[in-house]
Amino acid sequence: MNGALKAAWALTLFVVLAGIIGWAVSGRPVFAVFIVLGVLTGGAALLAFRSTPSGPSSAGERK
Repeated sequence: MNGALKAAWALTLFVVLAGIIGWAVSGRPVFAVFIVLGVLTGGAALLAFRSTPSGPSSAGERK
């Protein structure tokens, strides 16, 4: 796991926790937006920073 992925997960956790705590303390459901944005950030991190396969890059290189 590289540094950028760790930072993305930390941001995801922070935003989701801020949404949960904000919603619990204030009772306003507008903080659900924080939870949704946190989940979207985590999903984007998975897509953007996923590992590339370690096999041949094209079918022509197979033996």
